Amino acid sequence: MEQLITYLILGALMFCIGIFGILQHITLIGMLISTELILNGAALNFMAFNMFLSKDAAVGQVFTLFIMGLAAAETAIALSIIITIYRRFREIKPDSVTELKG
Repeated sequence: MEQLITYLILGALMFCIGIFGILQHITLIGMLISTELILNGAALNFMAFNMFLSKDAAVGQVFTLFIMGLAAAETAIALSIIITIYRRFREIKPDSVTELKG
């Protein structure tokens, strides 16, 4: 049970670093990387619960595969939006892009 706590603490630490990164980064790329940390922290917790508490070995692995697919789709969409914003404004800081409001 002590090993489970180690994995859960590591997953929670990754999640907290991701939240802190979203709040502190001033570029969209930094925010995207922080979002990936959040998703990886959640996936690590699912796998830890799967390994130590679940009777069926596939449950946590299926959740983690869904998280990985969601992360890949989120990255592709976010990078295309970031590239479009950069081409139009020559800047990737979210504070400087104010024409999109409205």
